[in-house]
Amino acid sequence: MLNLSRAAKRTIDVVFSSGALIILSPLFLLIILGIKVSSPNGPLFFRQERVGYHGKIFRIWKFRTMSLSPSNISVDQTIRYELSGHDPRVFLFGFWLRRSHMDEIPQLFNVIRGDMSFVGPRPFFLPRVHANSRLKGKRTDVLPGMTGPSQLYIYKNKTISDEKIIELDEDYIQRWSLWSDFIIFCQTIRYLLLRF
Repeated sequence: MLNLSRAAKRTIDVVFSSGALIILSPLFLLIILGIKVSSPNGPLFFRQERVGYHGKIFRIWKFRTMSLSPSNISVDQTIRYELSGHDPRVFLFGFWLRRSHMDEIPQLFNVIRGDMSFVGPRPFFLPRVHANSRLKGKRTDVLPGMTGPSQLYIYKNKTISDEKIIELDEDYIQRWSLWSDFIIFCQTIRYLLLRF
């Protein structure tokens, strides 16, 4: 039964992400135009190595929200920016993309490729996992998600400790069902709609 549920989850991921890409294609074009006007120098997309299923390293896709990173920004500083939610390298339109979470739309390609799911533990920046190996652990027993229980916690509380992330994600894995994914997905959509 569990295998059938996992297969159904993968089918839902592929069908819905493919449909979402088609529906959101006009928005894609507007975002691309906004990036080019706001920050003409640099690529449209940002790719970063993340830790995924069973510890496999993959590249996550996002719309670029930062000016080209200065070479003197250290990995530790990048992690601090990520944890604080404030990065001085973010340009104005990029700030709006981050606030609305529209910078994460290209992760639909990661879902189609099988690197990610709609719902699951959020995949972390590789150096952050190196700094705390417990962020790997059981969290990587399932596909990472575009949203998940720790992401919903952040939406409500703004910040979260690594210990709380591990607690929420391991509890999600232990109690996982298609219904729980549906609830998390609906709560995420509700939050995003309220952001506008």
